[in-house]
Amino acid sequence: MEKFTHLEGVAAPMRIINVDTDRIIPKQYLKTIKRTGLGKGLFADVRYRDDGSEDPDFVLNQPAYRNAKILVAGDNFGCGSSREHAPWALADFGIRCVISTSFADIFFNNSAKNGLLLITVSPEDLEKLFQDAERGANATLSIDLEAQTIKGPDGGTLHFDIEPGRKHNLLNGLDEIGTTLQRDAAISTYEDKLAERGWV
Repeated sequence: MEKFTHLEGVAAPMRIINVDTDRIIPKQYLKTIKRTGLGKGLFADVRYRDDGSEDPDFVLNQPAYRNAKILVAGDNFGCGSSREHAPWALADFGIRCVISTSFADIFFNNSAKNGLLLITVSPEDLEKLFQDAERGANATLSIDLEAQTIKGPDGGTLHFDIEPGRKHNLLNGLDEIGTTLQRDAAISTYEDKLAERGWV
């Protein structure tokens, strides 16, 4: 998993509440178990017109936000079904961080396991970030996970909270398997002792 330490980039504003995982990655894209190639299906139902052409009104189709690395989103982002394809699609598009006031629990956990940083802020701070994001490509946000800060284009800084274990894993690029393998020596020693006792 790619480490998340510091991220600087354009933030795309999505002032929509209750964006569910079917909106993030529609069901027709769930046939694959690969984590790559799903970026093209990200928000497909609203990103493309019926004829397959891009809807120029959709935020990620606008020139300023085509290379956005951060998404500033409305309340309850990632609700709905538990599909892990949702964080895969965001990551494959290039989104490394989503900022909102709240996230659905399963989506929140799936995102961390796939190297995405989800940041929860107050409604007042979210509004400030929306205003920054709506300034377009000339206004970038800078996120420092170690310091747990978001710096706006004018130098203002917000602090955010994150669970220490989740922070450690993101900083070190560890998913659950990687975390377990950090204790490989202790696990091997334990298994050797079991074998000596004839329990294996």
